Amino acid sequence: MTLSIRNQLPGTVTAVTPGDAMATVKVRLDGGQDLTAAITLDAVEDLGLSQGSEVRALVKSTEVSLATAPIHGVSIRNQLPGTVTGVATGAAMATVRIAVEGGELTSAITAESATELALTTGTPVVALIKSTEVALATA
Repeated sequence: MTLSIRNQLPGTVTAVTPGDAMATVKVRLDGGQDLTAAITLDAVEDLGLSQGSEVRALVKSTEVSLATAPIHGVSIRNQLPGTVTGVATGAAMATVRIAVEGGELTSAITAESATELALTTGTPVVALIKSTEVALATA
């Protein structure tokens, strides 16, 4: 299956914490970072997820926010450090490519934000991703 979601990071499930209807799934990405996904219990069952399951974390580029330093005191669970490898700016939007350990992410942000953050190749950034915006896929 081919997907339009650019951000696909491989990893291994390290924990599944079920709730009433949703579960949090902790994933150790191949680059060594930890990522949390909040998905339905039905999805956990359908995918057969348990500790040790190999998965791909999928995130739309519009759901990847950027900061120029780690942020404390925020509910966003996933903060992946990286380095900007490219910026393509249009009239309204910018596409920012970020190298992270074990892969690459793409973020779609406003051109104004890219300018205010002074994003250029080599700029260190932190990719911020809400756990509810991470989908998981198995092979």
